[in-house]
Amino acid sequence: MKVLIIIPAYNEDENIIKLIKIIQNENANINIILIDDSNNFITKRNIENYKFSNLKYIKRNMKMGRGSAIRYGFEYANKHSFDYTIEMDSDCSHDPNEIKFLLQKITNKNYDLVIGSRYLKKSKIIGWPIKRKVFSKLANLLAQFLFGFDISDYTNGFRVYNSRSITELLKYKIKNNGFIYLTETLIILKKKKYRIGEYPTIFINRKFGSSSLRLKEIINSLLGIFKIKFRKI
Repeated sequence: MKVLIIIPAYNEDENIIKLIKIIQNENANINIILIDDSNNFITKRNIENYKFSNLKYIKRNMKMGRGSAIRYGFEYANKHSFDYTIEMDSDCSHDPNEIKFLLQKITNKNYDLVIGSRYLKKSKIIGWPIKRKVFSKLANLLAQFLFGFDISDYTNGFRVYNSRSITELLKYKIKNNGFIYLTETLIILKKKKYRIGEYPTIFINRKFGSSSLRLKEIINSLLGIFKIKFRKI
């Protein structure tokens, strides 16, 4: 089973080395593609110093958005025939020890996409600022109202896709370069009758660095959900 993890990063030099070490200690055979949009070269230097195996590092010249980075990873996964593709945040908010559980669920239940959900009964959110909790909940309630799918978390970026769903998503031109691309991919697959499941995750707020999410991106993301509603698929 060939597995790829896509990690989009923006100025995460305090977190990324720790994250990659944990992933590779727990999952020695998993490949990683790190897509770095940082406005400096600290992450690049750190990666070069450690010389990780099974790691593909991509440095881009500007902040192009999470959606753009994930799309790049999807194209890489498709080109190299990976069976399963995982995406996760670079700030250590997603627990690498849960990767095996996401993979077990997608393989055992024959899902096309499994989402690590922050909003199932056994899920937990630890240390998140109140404004982030409010925005996340608002975005999910809006998506649930507009689309009505039986999904608790439309916007978490801890997911595993099978190769069939990746191939499907690559048929569509990206509309949202930011993190609302997470909702866009979910809606495309759901409307195309792909099987989607969820797994309860423990989400822990970053300990180092600061989020790159700004008010303008929050507003654009909420508007983006409405645009997805009226997109023809």
